[in-house]
Amino acid sequence: MGRIFSLGYANWKKLDKMLRSLKEYGVEVLVDIRRFPKSKNPEFTGENLMAELPKHGIEYRFMGDLLGGYRRGGYEKYTETEDYMRGIRELLKLAEGGNVAIMCLEGKPKYCHRRFIIRTLAKLGVEVKEIER
Repeated sequence: MGRIFSLGYANWKKLDKMLRSLKEYGVEVLVDIRRFPKSKNPEFTGENLMAELPKHGIEYRFMGDLLGGYRRGGYEKYTETEDYMRGIRELLKLAEGGNVAIMCLEGKPKYCHRRFIIRTLAKLGVEVKEIER
């Protein structure tokens, strides 16, 4: 099984610098867990990531439908749903094939819904390492 990493792209102003970090950690799949893959910085839109990451040997996977934030009733409540757990299972299946990074905007996971995903994975015995700039 590969490793699972976490990152917030707010730590990087340029995509090329984030790409270098992903390569350094051996990330093969970047999982976008933003509910809406938009950004004020055009380099980090889902559309651009989908076009650019494969040029650098990294697969782009959008999972904001299952693991994205902004949920009615709050994200913590959402973690009790079958859709959330299906997202976790899909994430773990991706990690069976190599190193995976979950990505959202917020630089620190403690201020992001990534913290709930990290907590769920920890309960399952999976360590998540933060990629920091």
